[in-house]
Amino acid sequence: MRRAVCPGSYDPATNGHLDIIERAAGLFDEVVVAVLVNKSKRSLFSVDERLEMLREVTAPWPNVRIDSWHGLLVDYCQTNGIAAIVKGLRAVSDFDYELQMAQMNQRLSGVETLFMSTNPLYSFLASSLVKEVATYGGDVASLVPPKIEQRLVQRVQERNAEGS
Repeated sequence: MRRAVCPGSYDPATNGHLDIIERAAGLFDEVVVAVLVNKSKRSLFSVDERLEMLREVTAPWPNVRIDSWHGLLVDYCQTNGIAAIVKGLRAVSDFDYELQMAQMNQRLSGVETLFMSTNPLYSFLASSLVKEVATYGGDVASLVPPKIEQRLVQRVQERNAEGS
Protein backbone atom coordinates (compact mmCIF):
# COMPACT_ATOMS: atom_id res chain seq x y z
CA MET A 1 0.00 0.00 0.00
CA ARG A 2 1.37 3.41 -0.97
CA ARG A 3 0.94 5.72 2.03
CA ALA A 4 1.83 9.37 2.53
CA VAL A 5 1.41 11.99 5.21
CA CYS A 6 0.41 15.63 4.74
CA PRO A 7 1.62 17.31 7.94
CA GLY A 8 0.72 20.73 9.26
CA SER A 9 -0.78 22.74 12.06
CA TYR A 10 -4.03 23.30 10.14
CA ASP A 11 -5.03 26.19 12.40
CA PRO A 12 -7.32 26.44 10.46
CA ALA A 13 -7.23 24.29 7.34
CA THR A 14 -7.51 26.43 4.20
CA ASN A 15 -8.65 25.75 0.67
CA GLY A 16 -4.97 25.56 -0.23
CA HIS A 17 -4.44 22.75 2.28
CA LEU A 18 -7.46 20.89 0.92
CA ASP A 19 -6.21 21.23 -2.65
CA ILE A 20 -2.92 19.53 -1.71
CA ILE A 21 -4.71 16.84 0.32
CA GLU A 22 -7.13 16.07 -2.51
CA ARG A 23 -4.34 15.85 -5.07
CA ALA A 24 -2.25 13.63 -2.79
CA ALA A 25 -5.29 11.40 -2.25
CA GLY A 26 -5.36 10.84 -6.02
CA LEU A 27 -1.75 9.63 -5.98
CA PHE A 28 -1.61 7.44 -2.87
CA ASP A 29 -3.66 4.54 -1.53
CA GLU A 30 -3.87 6.28 1.85
CA VAL A 31 -3.11 9.84 2.90
CA VAL A 32 -2.80 10.69 6.57
CA VAL A 33 -3.41 14.33 7.40
CA ALA A 34 -1.35 14.76 10.54
CA VAL A 35 -1.97 17.72 12.81
CA LEU A 36 1.41 18.36 14.34
CA VAL A 37 1.35 19.66 17.89
CA ASN A 38 3.68 22.57 18.57
CA LYS A 39 3.35 23.74 22.16
CA SER A 40 5.36 26.89 21.45
CA LYS A 41 2.63 28.15 19.08
CA ARG A 42 -0.52 29.77 20.40
CA SER A 43 -3.25 28.13 18.37
CA LEU A 44 -6.70 29.51 17.70
CA PHE A 45 -8.23 26.03 17.76
CA SER A 46 -7.41 23.06 19.99
CA VAL A 47 -5.95 19.95 18.42
CA ASP A 48 -9.26 18.13 18.92
CA GLU A 49 -11.15 20.94 17.16
CA ARG A 50 -8.72 20.88 14.24
CA LEU A 51 -9.05 17.10 13.96
CA GLU A 52 -12.84 17.37 13.95
CA MET A 53 -12.87 20.10 11.30
CA LEU A 54 -10.44 18.14 9.12
CA ARG A 55 -12.57 15.00 9.38
CA GLU A 56 -15.59 17.01 8.22
CA VAL A 57 -13.91 18.68 5.24
CA THR A 58 -11.99 15.61 4.03
CA ALA A 59 -15.02 13.29 4.22
CA PRO A 60 -15.36 13.20 0.39
CA TRP A 61 -12.04 11.34 0.12
CA PRO A 62 -12.37 7.85 1.62
CA ASN A 63 -8.62 7.20 1.53
CA VAL A 64 -7.82 10.21 3.74
CA ARG A 65 -7.35 9.61 7.46
CA ILE A 66 -6.91 12.30 10.13
CA ASP A 67 -4.48 11.97 13.04
CA SER A 68 -2.28 14.04 15.33
CA TRP A 69 1.29 13.73 16.54
CA HIS A 70 3.57 15.35 19.06
CA GLY A 71 7.21 14.83 18.18
CA LEU A 72 9.32 14.30 15.10
CA LEU A 73 7.32 13.71 11.94
CA VAL A 74 9.76 11.00 10.82
CA ASP A 75 9.03 9.09 14.03
CA TYR A 76 5.34 9.22 13.14
CA CYS A 77 6.15 7.95 9.65
CA GLN A 78 8.24 5.07 10.95
CA THR A 79 5.66 4.12 13.59
CA ASN A 80 2.89 4.08 10.97
CA GLY A 81 4.75 2.59 7.99
CA ILE A 82 4.62 5.77 5.91
CA ALA A 83 7.38 6.26 3.35
CA ALA A 84 6.50 9.71 1.95
CA ILE A 85 5.75 13.19 3.20
CA VAL A 86 3.76 15.46 0.86
CA LYS A 87 4.25 19.21 1.19
CA GLY A 88 2.72 22.05 -0.78
CA LEU A 89 5.02 24.83 -1.94
CA ARG A 90 3.63 28.32 -2.48
CA ALA A 91 6.81 30.21 -3.29
CA VAL A 92 10.59 29.98 -3.45
CA SER A 93 10.76 31.09 0.18
CA ASP A 94 8.83 27.94 1.16
CA PHE A 95 11.29 25.81 -0.78
CA ASP A 96 14.34 27.12 1.08
CA TYR A 97 12.95 26.03 4.44
CA GLU A 98 11.22 22.87 3.26
CA LEU A 99 14.30 21.58 1.41
CA GLN A 100 16.37 21.68 4.60
CA MET A 101 13.63 19.88 6.49
CA ALA A 102 13.25 17.27 3.72
CA GLN A 103 16.97 16.58 3.71
CA MET A 104 17.06 16.26 7.49
CA ASN A 105 14.05 13.91 7.47
CA GLN A 106 15.62 11.77 4.76
CA ARG A 107 18.89 11.59 6.65
CA LEU A 108 17.23 10.69 9.95
CA SER A 109 14.90 8.06 8.61
CA GLY A 110 14.99 7.51 4.87
CA VAL A 111 11.50 9.00 4.56
CA GLU A 112 11.20 10.94 1.31
CA THR A 113 9.51 14.32 0.89
CA LEU A 114 7.53 15.07 -2.25
CA PHE A 115 6.86 18.71 -3.10
CA MET A 116 3.64 19.62 -4.83
CA SER A 117 3.30 23.06 -6.35
CA THR A 118 0.36 24.97 -5.00
CA ASN A 119 -2.51 25.80 -7.29
CA PRO A 120 -1.94 29.46 -8.28
CA LEU A 121 -5.38 30.29 -6.87
CA TYR A 122 -3.96 29.61 -3.41
CA SER A 123 -0.34 30.73 -3.73
CA PHE A 124 -0.85 33.63 -1.30
CA LEU A 125 -2.84 31.65 1.24
CA ALA A 126 -1.61 30.88 4.75
CA SER A 127 -3.54 30.03 7.91
CA SER A 128 -1.93 32.97 9.71
CA LEU A 129 -3.18 35.40 7.06
CA VAL A 130 -6.66 33.90 7.14
CA LYS A 131 -6.77 34.34 10.94
CA GLU A 132 -5.60 37.93 10.64
CA VAL A 133 -8.21 38.80 8.01
CA ALA A 134 -10.93 37.16 10.11
CA THR A 135 -9.75 38.98 13.25
CA TYR A 136 -10.35 42.32 11.55
CA GLY A 137 -13.74 41.29 10.17
CA GLY A 138 -12.59 40.58 6.62
CA ASP A 139 -14.35 38.12 4.36
CA VAL A 140 -12.67 34.70 4.44
CA ALA A 141 -15.44 32.80 2.63
CA SER A 142 -13.30 32.12 -0.45
CA LEU A 143 -10.26 31.09 1.63
CA VAL A 144 -11.62 28.25 3.79
CA PRO A 145 -14.44 25.69 3.50
CA PRO A 146 -17.83 26.94 4.76
CA LYS A 147 -17.81 24.70 7.87
CA ILE A 148 -14.42 26.08 8.87
CA GLU A 149 -15.45 29.65 8.06
CA GLN A 150 -18.37 29.42 10.50
CA ARG A 151 -16.15 28.18 13.31
CA LEU A 152 -13.40 30.65 12.52
CA VAL A 153 -15.72 33.66 12.57
CA GLN A 154 -17.29 32.45 15.82
CA ARG A 155 -13.91 31.86 17.50
CA VAL A 156 -12.57 35.25 16.42
CA GLN A 157 -15.71 36.95 17.74
CA GLU A 158 -15.28 35.11 21.07
CA ARG A 159 -11.62 36.15 21.33
CA ASN A 160 -12.43 39.74 20.36
CA ALA A 161 -15.15 39.86 23.04
CA GLU A 162 -12.70 38.55 25.65
CA GLY A 163 -10.19 41.22 24.69
CA SER A 164 -12.60 44.17 24.88
